Amino acid sequence: MHVLLPLFFFLAQPFWEAKAPERWTDAEIQSLRTESPWAQRSPESPEVTYYLATAAPIEHAESELRLRMKKNPHPLPEPDPDYVEFLRDHRDQSVVLAITYPTIPRFTNSEESKRMEEESVMVIGRKTYHILGHFPPVPSDPVLRLIFPRAVKPTDKFVTFRLYLGGLNFPEREVEFRVKDLTYQGKLEM
Repeated sequence: MHVLLPLFFFLAQPFWEAKAPERWTDAEIQSLRTESPWAQRSPESPEVTYYLATAAPIEHAESELRLRMKKNPHPLPEPDPDYVEFLRDHRDQSVVLAITYPTIPRFTNSEESKRMEEESVMVIGRKTYHILGHFPPVPSDPVLRLIFPRAVKPTDKFVTFRLYLGGLNFPEREVEFRVKDLTYQGKLEM
């Protein structure tokens, strides 16, 4: 029985803990990017996917997907170079919530953009944090990225994002992540 206990523990682990990213299947990568502790789809229509873009498992999944799709006629778009530069300089201070829209929204309206900046917040316990900035979606990188301060601690229960997403029929959205589920390789990953 003592010999089987480690085997049961190994089999009970999620795939992202049990296997290296290069061994993840395409279906596992897709599920990690859409329905995992770090990603979820909205129940509202049109469907929107929210994910914690600065979480290591999400970054590993996207890197692996880019490698696999290089020869594909429709490869995964590379992130905006300005966003990549921002992450290089501010990764330790920022959490990025990425939102994939069904179609690229119209952010040319400064009023919509201003409202998003004013109304989109991250809530941890009783504290509220406003966005620090954002990277709007563009045709070459169709993902909205909202930048929040890295304020979540492993002892927090939930992190909730209350969002105003212009360009959608129901722009007021809320997404919640359970902090204890955001552990990857023994470390909180956001």
